[in-house]
Amino acid sequence: MAQDIIEKHNLGKFDLDRIVEMAWEDRTPFDAIEFQFGVTESEVIRIMKDQMKLKNWKKWRARVSGRSTKHRALRSEGVKRFKSSAQKVLTNNRISKKKY
Repeated sequence: MAQDIIEKHNLGKFDLDRIVEMAWEDRTPFDAIEFQFGVTESEVIRIMKDQMKLKNWKKWRARVSGRSTKHRALRSEGVKRFKSSAQKVLTNNRISKKKY
């Protein structure tokens, strides 16, 4: 369980939702999550596993493993942004519908 991580870093519900949101974002490196919340990559992985269904966690894990945009050391020097301008907004770990 990720409860020990939550207590160690004194994370509230909002913080936990934001960590999950940042972990879902392809362009947000784990370093940015660690900088903002003090949560390491391995702790983020444990939080994600705790917050998601196993099938979805496996899909997420396969997607982010080795992804250059999630690991700052693997990123090209030209990538300076964290989030695509076309990316949808996430709220409470769910993708909200686009408002027109």
